[in-house]
Amino acid sequence: MDRRRFMKAGAAAALAGISAPALSQQSRQKVLRFVPYTDLTIFDPMWSTVDITRDYGYMIYDTLFGLDASFQPQPQLAEGLLWGDDGRSCTITLRAGITFHDGVPIRARDCVASLKRWSQVAPMGATLFALTDELVAVDDRTLRFRLKRPFPILPAVLGQLSAPVPLIMPERVAQTDVKTQITDRTGSGPFKFKADEFQLGNLAVFEKFQGYRPTPNTARGLTAGPKMVHFERVEWRRIPDAATAAAALQTGDVDWIGGPTSETVELLAGFKDIDLPRLEDIPSMAMMRINALHAPFNNKKIRQALLPAIDQAEFCMSVAGTNPQNFATGSGFFPPGTALASDAGLEALKGPRSIEKARQLLKEAGYANERVRLLGAADSPASTTPLAQVAADMLGRLGLNLDIALLDNASVAQRRRSEEPVDKGGWSLSCWLFPGSWFVDPGTNIMLRGNGRNAWFGWPTIPKLEELRDAWLNASSVHDRKRIAQDMQVVAMDELPAIPLGAVYRQTALKKDLVDRVPTATVFWNIRRG
Repeated sequence: MDRRRFMKAGAAAALAGISAPALSQQSRQKVLRFVPYTDLTIFDPMWSTVDITRDYGYMIYDTLFGLDASFQPQPQLAEGLLWGDDGRSCTITLRAGITFHDGVPIRARDCVASLKRWSQVAPMGATLFALTDELVAVDDRTLRFRLKRPFPILPAVLGQLSAPVPLIMPERVAQTDVKTQITDRTGSGPFKFKADEFQLGNLAVFEKFQGYRPTPNTARGLTAGPKMVHFERVEWRRIPDAATAAAALQTGDVDWIGGPTSETVELLAGFKDIDLPRLEDIPSMAMMRINALHAPFNNKKIRQALLPAIDQAEFCMSVAGTNPQNFATGSGFFPPGTALASDAGLEALKGPRSIEKARQLLKEAGYANERVRLLGAADSPASTTPLAQVAADMLGRLGLNLDIALLDNASVAQRRRSEEPVDKGGWSLSCWLFPGSWFVDPGTNIMLRGNGRNAWFGWPTIPKLEELRDAWLNASSVHDRKRIAQDMQVVAMDELPAIPLGAVYRQTALKKDLVDRVPTATVFWNIRRG
């Protein structure tokens, strides 16, 4: 049966499965009910880059700087900064009166400890600290970077959107070893997490932090500007079944579905009280990540042999549906429509697709029937699950000795950390859908790193890519940065730390009486009932 007709047929019956009690009109002004795309299982934003943990992080923590609509840094917890020593010193002053959820003032030493922990897992954090001679708390409201050389993008790095985000935690929490998940959830942001109401697989509750003081900076955009909270309570209600979630939105039992499937979007399009905007203005980037540590994909020729079989349209339509306005093919390592996007090096992804050619190239490259494990999420139907399903079909048609591991998101987040070969629990390939804002430049683009064991899961060693990234960071002109970005894409398409699978404009679904939503991920400040 067609999935859309199945969803329509089941929508009415599905309402019986909703456990949320009805809200009065007065309560609706105070409570926002949201359906996340998966379960919240990881509570350490430095430990995982999965979207739901990043969104949780934005709920309960704040940052020193945020990015406005032009990706320019603006003070958040910071009051401002002062450069000195010809750009080799940066002094940041905190706003007065800001506190953590336990009422303790946010101090410079909390920020120092938070940034040091973040730098151990974030690519740009590592870059910043490699250029830092010293980061110290001068006093309770002042911290100072002493740099080896000028690094003018430092404020933008401290406001980056790419996960892990440099969130500010209490010093006692930030001193936790980065390989150990934190358990203290005392935050610095506009919401407090209600641990006493948490129900795994069902409910996560956040309440307004009454002591939060929004920045007086009037800049607006992505994560910049005053984070105004208009709801006393936000409930994340997990509804795995798409038809049930759609029915709940129709009846008002929930207000917002964060990542609806393409079938859900089609189903809801006829309802006048439901809005279906793009989640973000920049398209999300679909990527097939390749594990470069072990056979068979430690062989570059075998990685390259996959290219003739990659059909970006097929991957994109599995997530976004058949409407061509909702996806873009012919895309590389930078989001279409952004400053550094180009066609450089993408010839192998264009033209007719051929499974037979890919098979022949695999044979010529010496593929010896090694086991290939595809790692994917089984519970993300609006994003990574369909990508993994298309990949499984393609890899099977190529005749690979395929092992498919479709697990829940939490298990995938754990499994992808394994650097072991397949026969010892490791993996070979995985498919991901990343926010496009992470990929707008080489600084935060985790697919354009070649720093081996320090790279994102997959661990490619590509010295030329690292050399070009350094050149990009040091480039003084827009022209040079564009040229270097093109060179990086050419190198990446030859070495293949990942294979671009296209770009998707993800949609979200919410009641039309919700206004002022910030068009970046799923954040809950500023949104209100109109």
